Amino acid sequence: MRSKGPIIFLVTSLVGVLLTSTPNIGLALGAVTTSMFVLAQRRAVTRREWELFQVLPEIIDHVISGIQSGLSLNESLNSLGSRGPSISQPLFQKFTALMNSGDSFEKGIRKLQNSFSLRAADQLFESLIFARSLGGSDLLSLLRQLGDFTRQELSLRREISAKQQWVRNSAHLSAGAPWILLLLLSTQTSTRKTFMTTQGSLILIVGVAMTLIAYFWMGKLSNLPEPRRIF
Repeated sequence: MRSKGPIIFLVTSLVGVLLTSTPNIGLALGAVTTSMFVLAQRRAVTRREWELFQVLPEIIDHVISGIQSGLSLNESLNSLGSRGPSISQPLFQKFTALMNSGDSFEKGIRKLQNSFSLRAADQLFESLIFARSLGGSDLLSLLRQLGDFTRQELSLRREISAKQQWVRNSAHLSAGAPWILLLLLSTQTSTRKTFMTTQGSLILIVGVAMTLIAYFWMGKLSNLPEPRRIF
């Protein structure tokens, strides 16, 4: 994803220069667009973690169902590679491959734990390790409680996320609106001449910096705090 940054900067800068006939404005537009793209790609990682968290209750239900039907822990987890949520299937397929290659159950679970990188998933996988190594007659009860807690947390986070959606929308609007206005104003000769001066270039540099700071800050405000992982 990061390799696309220079390409996006080049393309948007050239488009900006063609539309405004002003290299300074074109470069500023390219810098803003590219920086917003890079920040958006970093947030994509957070979005993937959120998507994994959303399917965690379903994964727990699958494990419970497998154990109740007489499957071992290995078999229950292996089945998630084909029958579980689509976003998590590749992770469990890697787990199955590790088990087939002769690796230990704990090593496979640790790989899953690192792939999910979620506090709630840590609790699930640590419970499975504990049950596999020491035996767990109360495993089903523990998994049901964990599923209930995860659903409650998920419901709360969805509610808060919906209320904070306006912050993210405001960030996009406030970051893009001034530059769209500048693009429209640059059709005037006087505007183009102004931004070709030293003072005009300085204004563009300050504008780019302030836009990125505001966009990053608004994005931070819209992010929910993540509890620390214990394991």
